[in-house]
Amino acid sequence: MRWERLFEDLEAQLTEWELSELRAEVADRTRLEESRVRLADRLRAARGGQVSAKVRGAGPVRGEVGAVGADWVLVAEESGGEAVVPLAALTHVAGLGSRVEAPGKGSRVASRLRLGYVLRAISRDRAEVVVTLVDGGTLRGTIDRVGADHADIAERAGGSGRWTVAFAGIAVVRRSR
Repeated sequence: MRWERLFEDLEAQLTEWELSELRAEVADRTRLEESRVRLADRLRAARGGQVSAKVRGAGPVRGEVGAVGADWVLVAEESGGEAVVPLAALTHVAGLGSRVEAPGKGSRVASRLRLGYVLRAISRDRAEVVVTLVDGGTLRGTIDRVGADHADIAERAGGSGRWTVAFAGIAVVRRSR
């Protein structure tokens, strides 16, 4: 009888050790999966939801998450306007929750669209925009040209100013009212 108890005890210890190993492996795999999640994946999962984002140089941007590209997000602001925000300009976002949209899910084309593509579309529209810079400055005009990592903004309303802005310097692009 004592041998049976000994074997039962050994079997229980082995079972506990196997469960402990399994828990550790699950935790490691979970951390690995979480390390691959990008902010854009979380924003895509939040489409249609309300967020409050803090943007370098521009302050808060609040509203509904719309389209999300590889390096930008479109927010339908509470004020009625729309803001294109480069992800690099975000300091923090409230309202995302824990949901994640896996990379490649949904529109694979949209997830590959970079900021330059969006700025070229705005340029074709010839809409007057207000570009808030990460240093807090603003430029008002039309986007004339868009390069690989910069855009030319031409002042409107009789002005003769033209600015070349690095994408890294852009905090928010809004349609002028």
